[in-house]
Amino acid sequence: MKNLIIISILGLAGFFVGKQFWEKESRIDYNTQVKPILNKNCISCHGGVKKQGGFSLLFREEALGKTKFNAAAIVPGHPEKSSFIQRLSLEDPEEKMPYKRPPLSQQEIEILSQWVKEGAEWGEHWAYQPLKKPAVPYSSWWKQALSWVGIEAGWEENEIDHFVGAKQAEMGLSHQSQAEKADLLRRLSLDLTGLSPTEDEYQAFEADNSKDAYERKVDELLKSPRFGEKWASMWMDLARYADTKGYEKDDKRSIWRYRDYVIESFNQNKAYDQFITEQLAGDLLPNPKESQYIATAFHRNTANNDEGGTEDEEFRVAAILDRVNTTWETLQGTSFSCVQCHSHPYDPIRHEEYYRYMAYFNNTRDEDVPDESPYYRHFKSSDQKRVDSLLHFIKSSYPKEHQTWKQTIQFVEPKIHPHWADEFINGALQDNKYLAVRPGGSVRFKAVPMNEKTEILIAYKNTNDAPTQLVIRQGSLQGKIVTQIKLDTTLSEKEGLKKGNWAHGWTYAFYSIPAMKGKQDLYWSFSNKTCKPDQNTAVIGYWMLLPKPPEALKNTSFLALAKQLISTQPEGTTPVLLENPAEYKRNTPIFERGSWLAPGKSVERAIPNLFGKQYNKPVRNRLELAQWMSSPQNPLTARVAVNRFWEQLFGTGLVETLEDLGSQGLSPSHQELLDFLAYQFQFTFQYKPKEFLKYIVMSATYQQSSEFTNESKEKDPNNRYLSHGPRIRLSPEQLRDQALLWSGLLSPKIGGPSVMPEQPEGIWNAPYSGMKWTKSDGEDQWRRSLYTYWRRSSPYPTQVTFDAGTRDICLSRRIRTNTPMQALNALNDPVFMECALFFARKFPKENEEKFIEKAFYQLFGKEISSAKKKHLMSFYQQVLPIYEKDNQKCREFLHLCPDNTMPQEAPILIARTLVSNVLFNLEESINKP
Repeated sequence: MKNLIIISILGLAGFFVGKQFWEKESRIDYNTQVKPILNKNCISCHGGVKKQGGFSLLFREEALGKTKFNAAAIVPGHPEKSSFIQRLSLEDPEEKMPYKRPPLSQQEIEILSQWVKEGAEWGEHWAYQPLKKPAVPYSSWWKQALSWVGIEAGWEENEIDHFVGAKQAEMGLSHQSQAEKADLLRRLSLDLTGLSPTEDEYQAFEADNSKDAYERKVDELLKSPRFGEKWASMWMDLARYADTKGYEKDDKRSIWRYRDYVIESFNQNKAYDQFITEQLAGDLLPNPKESQYIATAFHRNTANNDEGGTEDEEFRVAAILDRVNTTWETLQGTSFSCVQCHSHPYDPIRHEEYYRYMAYFNNTRDEDVPDESPYYRHFKSSDQKRVDSLLHFIKSSYPKEHQTWKQTIQFVEPKIHPHWADEFINGALQDNKYLAVRPGGSVRFKAVPMNEKTEILIAYKNTNDAPTQLVIRQGSLQGKIVTQIKLDTTLSEKEGLKKGNWAHGWTYAFYSIPAMKGKQDLYWSFSNKTCKPDQNTAVIGYWMLLPKPPEALKNTSFLALAKQLISTQPEGTTPVLLENPAEYKRNTPIFERGSWLAPGKSVERAIPNLFGKQYNKPVRNRLELAQWMSSPQNPLTARVAVNRFWEQLFGTGLVETLEDLGSQGLSPSHQELLDFLAYQFQFTFQYKPKEFLKYIVMSATYQQSSEFTNESKEKDPNNRYLSHGPRIRLSPEQLRDQALLWSGLLSPKIGGPSVMPEQPEGIWNAPYSGMKWTKSDGEDQWRRSLYTYWRRSSPYPTQVTFDAGTRDICLSRRIRTNTPMQALNALNDPVFMECALFFARKFPKENEEKFIEKAFYQLFGKEISSAKKKHLMSFYQQVLPIYEKDNQKCREFLHLCPDNTMPQEAPILIARTLVSNVLFNLEESINKP
């Protein structure tokens, strides 16, 4: 009784307090009323790209400034004095605006006139405004009062449902009741793990009538290691993950450890702010772990061009531009790529700000070279212990030297690559990749930062019988000799090093040189007596200067041990981001019209002013950039993340254009709900994905039946207002994985290198590449689709057919299509047919009718309808005689050789396989219930 009195008092108090709010005078809203008119009719001529007549409407100071005609087009408070307004109603086609386009409606003119009269105030687009927690729109004061004490009354399960219910009421819609238990379990399992439930799971969930049965199932699925695989699959599109480099040759790349990092991060429930910080700047964290270095491979998934004759700097810059654009699309939901060539036409971001932001990424070590330096070297455990031991000694005894020596030993950086060379005499870059000079030839390496370093490493191959003599001079070809080096053909055998491939298997040779200050021009001259005039001497892959050892270690074995570890061959490598040392720092120019061939003035690092004015901390490097992105002062990160999570669960984001929340993106269906969820994700759930996803799937909105009424079909045809549960087609990964699961073939292995399942011959006929698709052995051919080898020039056919991208660039959302090719794929693909065969074998003792009943229940957890059973029985009876009459057809179907033993009752097995294949292609199979 006491609690009821308290609840009543609180409810009444809330009711009367709400009555005290004063209504504000209605004013024209720039974002919702003015900006859409300007974007549609004016900005194309008067914005970031064009400024006809010297008039721009992108920024307020430009719009109110003097035009080409020496007068302001907008006079705040005076539409009658503003040519911007007056010219909207003129008759002269040469004077009327919009120029040579349909005139504005009277209502639009009145909106613009009133806006100018009210002072022509600009406003920030909703997505760029600071994130605030909106009030929950409770439908009644007593529901609000009950919610305050943790009780939900009626349909609603949490705050999400109040937002959704309010919008449905506004649209004249209503919600659906809860989905059937089997459908709800299948939906939940597919959404959280990417896999359909098993028969045992259906039965257990159906039998559990406890109040918290659903919540306990949610918790169980969130703890499953399959959770990380499902959500990593989404992230692979954003990270443009591929097992190849892209471009012409599209050769192999070893970067699968990055995929393992993403899987593990989701399974660990790693906070989203930490997740993105490690990927953008893991190398800059204090004492980074191996996994944090590997995380930076997010931005090494950029394409790398090995084609002969290409300019490395061009494609290095292309990779940097891609990192900038990917960061903004993936994490900020903004079409920042527009600003590469000019100021943004629709959002207040200036051309120069693109390059200030680019400067954060422009100082990494990668340079579009064949070995994809820099890379983390993964040693076998005994060698890694030696590396760790030496680095631990340096860190404890000489902490200031630790990072420099770690880069040298673990990464063999900073390398100086052949494209640094110029002033070639009788030499060139072989295939535009390697330094190749003929006898008597020379090259210059300009402005090399020597800084009194006294040890040089040269990675080379000498293909001749006699050693190549290399002389290095200072300043000119006649300058002082720095050192004379013999590049010996037998050195690799003496040192016990493997020659390996051209990318990683160079011979490492170390030489001492005299100390020199500052930056020096070094001239390298080559000679080899056994070479003919048109032959190359030794081929140089790269070289580097080793750091100076600590003074106290000069006469110890430290340097010899360091050289030995540098020369140790790793078991594998992963491309990562590493920041340039200070002496290798690059300038970042503004590219005129976005072309790297037209550099303008250089700029310093800064975030766009649109966001920087709210953030008073320094943003000097990638780490501080990542910290700003996940800070409360960044309005986009949480909004974009929750919109992406929502899209994965409901099929469409609250903002449909996941890639663009800016002013040209589609308007949110539930803007207040999006902001509420973003606030919850960032502040209540502390960026923890599992807690946030649980919050959504526990809502009544998510648990609705997907059945719809004629009214909802008419008023909400795309389910934007969530009048029923999400019924959308499964992703290609889910379609294949559930078939493998149903058949019993699915491998439980998690992580590791990519695999090659069944694929038709001839797909990999790529030029200039010896790569072949070799079908994986054993269970590897039946691993989850996440692990299928991804070649950019020819992704796995099922992925492409069912709307996956090529991953040349990041993909924010897959646009679902419905084509005959998809049906042909799912009905005829050897993988799906093999799964159907193994599935049919699971019911050897059942008659045909019982087989269909049990098979359907195992797939969907409920009884088959009599109509469906009748059609499937009819199909079975049609195909069975075909194979009963023809043994050869049976052999062909089962891929049997003449000397193979035919299975007992082969025609029945084949007929059941075909029925199973039909079951795999039912509407219930290919769609989320």
